[in-house]
Amino acid sequence: MKKMTKFALTGLAAGVAFAALTTTAQAQEQWTMTSTWPDNLDLIKIDQHWAELVNQLAGDELQINFRAGGTLMPGTEVFDATETGSIEAAGDWPGYWAGTNPAFSPLATTTSLFNAVDYINWIQQWGGRELYEEIYGQYDMMYLPYAALNNESGFMGRTPIESLADLEGKRLRLSGRDQGRVLEELGGSQVTLAGGEVYQAIERGVIDAGEFSTPGVDYNAGFAEVADYWATPGWHQSASVFGVMINMDAWNALSEETQQKLRIAADATMAWSLAWSERESTDATQKFIDAGITINQFSEEDLERIQQITNEVIVRGACENTDHAKVYHSMVSYLEDYAKWRDISAPFNMSRTMDNLPSLEEIEACL
Repeated sequence: MKKMTKFALTGLAAGVAFAALTTTAQAQEQWTMTSTWPDNLDLIKIDQHWAELVNQLAGDELQINFRAGGTLMPGTEVFDATETGSIEAAGDWPGYWAGTNPAFSPLATTTSLFNAVDYINWIQQWGGRELYEEIYGQYDMMYLPYAALNNESGFMGRTPIESLADLEGKRLRLSGRDQGRVLEELGGSQVTLAGGEVYQAIERGVIDAGEFSTPGVDYNAGFAEVADYWATPGWHQSASVFGVMINMDAWNALSEETQQKLRIAADATMAWSLAWSERESTDATQKFIDAGITINQFSEEDLERIQQITNEVIVRGACENTDHAKVYHSMVSYLEDYAKWRDISAPFNMSRTMDNLPSLEEIEACL
């Protein structure tokens, strides 16, 4: 009888253990995540870094199956696919969706305004995170910004650009709604191309010059093979933000603890991304020099002119769309507020010291 009881208890324990394992297995979410970036562009490393961290931190509750951009669908379709739930998540650069809502443009980058530390400050402490969630939330998505990179390389091509006067009549590959408007004011013409097409466009003379990303990304994309001249700094994108779009139903299916792990992974990836990019850019700059590329820098007068046009474009765009105005209002408010400490700590501060900002009052009038 004792043996029977012992056997029954042992069997019960085994059943409970099996049930627990089954429950755990069922509780683990399986996500498909893709990106706007194909394997041959280094920016995909940012998306991969976040996905790998999530799998390490939340592996018992969530596993992300990451697929490179273009393997599931064209990069232009990942926004709609995430919104509808065809996939659970996708890494992106918000500026690609500015045609859907112009507020995505400053959520991705600014012309001659923020640097990477400004974006990090603003996202973490000055209300930026909430605006990402609000704007993407309009499309049934949660958004976690997880990368902030400093200014892009600038224009590279076979035509020398030494000053703003040289932009007159030039066809330039340029991303971004506001960036294109500034370029038009400077006499240039914006050409929209996918990142993977810039190399061939420079090589074949389809464009006079082009930009894509930071020096590290551009060098590994082969730009040193086709470009003879490099016009810097990259005023058109003084910093860039990348992140992950998450279908809202998929996000809500996660426990609060798992959601927090995804946020932690995003913050960790953001810190890593800036240091990674700066090291890659430093090494790549030397490689461009070794390859014989001629580097021309815009003058202070040219940069002041760009800033003035940028301020006008920002105010004009703010009055066209309330979301656009709301984002820029928050950004300029941050710059004005942070200036209290920033300016007295110069030159050891982390942000740009600047005294020519878009008019906060004029932006407010558009809200």
